[in-house]
Amino acid sequence: MRTLASVALAVFFGFALLQAHQIEEKKPMKVRKITPVLLVNEIEPVLPFWIDRLGFAKIIEVPDGNKLGFVALQKGSTEVMYQTYASVEKDAPAAMAAAARKGPTYLYLEVDNLEAVLAAMKDLEKVMPERTAFYGMREFAVQDPSGHFLTFAQPTAPAKP
Repeated sequence: MRTLASVALAVFFGFALLQAHQIEEKKPMKVRKITPVLLVNEIEPVLPFWIDRLGFAKIIEVPDGNKLGFVALQKGSTEVMYQTYASVEKDAPAAMAAAARKGPTYLYLEVDNLEAVLAAMKDLEKVMPERTAFYGMREFAVQDPSGHFLTFAQPTAPAKP
């Protein structure tokens, strides 16, 4: 016959084991990096936009026939990748490849010198004119040569805690 104390201990240890098991199943995950992959018909037209205008370096390129099928561009810890639709259609399931063609991507890039970006984009049409948004960001937007939208923004005041 169990005593109340032994039942209490069994319940306590059972609960502790259950919690330990739940904690193991819900291990914290650290996201090290998120890199957008923008899908395009051709990669070559976007390279001058990122390399010449924004100062990115090409760190990976994967040929697909006589053109590029994939490229990774990096500046500091910031990275963006481009992949052709044709390359996705070879690599991905049909449903995923078909969904990839549904529309452009929108990127929001926080920068430390909006004036430098404005100078680099001076001859491009701004799809969103320069403005200061209610949330304290001075920003404007352009489209890259493949049609993806990029908004560049700089805080107008120090961030509030």
